[in-house]
Amino acid sequence: MSLPRPFHAPKASPNRRGVATGMGLGVLAYFLFALHDASIKYLVGHGIPAWEVLMVRSFVIVCFCAGLGGGPVLRRAVATPIKQVLLLRAAITLVAWLCYYSAARALPLAQLLTLYFAAPIITVLLSVPLLHERVPKARWASVACGFTGVVVACDPGGVALSWPTVLVLTAATFWGYAIILMRQTAMAESNLLLMLYTNGVFLIATALACATVRWQTPTWAEAFLLLAVGAIGSLAQLALYEGMRHATASVMATVEYSALVWAFVLGFLIWGDIPRTSVFLGAGLILGAGALLVATERRRAAAT
Repeated sequence: MSLPRPFHAPKASPNRRGVATGMGLGVLAYFLFALHDASIKYLVGHGIPAWEVLMVRSFVIVCFCAGLGGGPVLRRAVATPIKQVLLLRAAITLVAWLCYYSAARALPLAQLLTLYFAAPIITVLLSVPLLHERVPKARWASVACGFTGVVVACDPGGVALSWPTVLVLTAATFWGYAIILMRQTAMAESNLLLMLYTNGVFLIATALACATVRWQTPTWAEAFLLLAVGAIGSLAQLALYEGMRHATASVMATVEYSALVWAFVLGFLIWGDIPRTSVFLGAGLILGAGALLVATERRRAAAT
């Protein structure tokens, strides 16, 4: 498959209310993603294969998009002139997911999270040449502060170069680029269409994988949670795509660090995991990065 021709989506004009809305939707999206991931971890821990969970999740999201959008979305899926870009982003996201979960088998969680959260930095770096965004020093400082918070919270220790390390860094790179493509396509097509393409590709891939593993029939409670994972994933993706319409990719990259805070909160509430002191210090840095970003973007929006 050849790469699509250069694609330039219409730009949104930033304003104070728009940036604040985008950041708020981003925080909501990453909370929902954390809840989504915690539910998947719970199901997999109770013997439901990961491929099965993700296939049902993708099926629910595809049904959500088709049901809510109806005929217009399905016809637009065929007629859209940016099919290649949408399929490319779906494929890149799938590769990032495969690399991440392959690395997760061999790396401790702290190292995995620290390395993976290089993705927001990659997004900011790529936003300059690919989206022609102007990234002010304060935004760079916010990204650096957020990543420092992740490192402190995770306390990764020594990170040696290994095949799993390469895999998770590859995942971070692909996800960083996927965010760039998300920003581009979000300004050109509807949220439902973007979700339909991405999850359609995921549904096909996971269905093929499920054909090679033993199907585990869930209990009624597990079946309900499986459907809930799809519903939560639908809302999370919808919030993230809508947030991308209001805030730039470099802003949303910093907001992504809030996912770590939600992950630790849910870990305590669901499994009783008590965070170390370093987690609270790191969370404080992450929240500080968010506060710095909010203050900076308000000043910039007021000046435009």
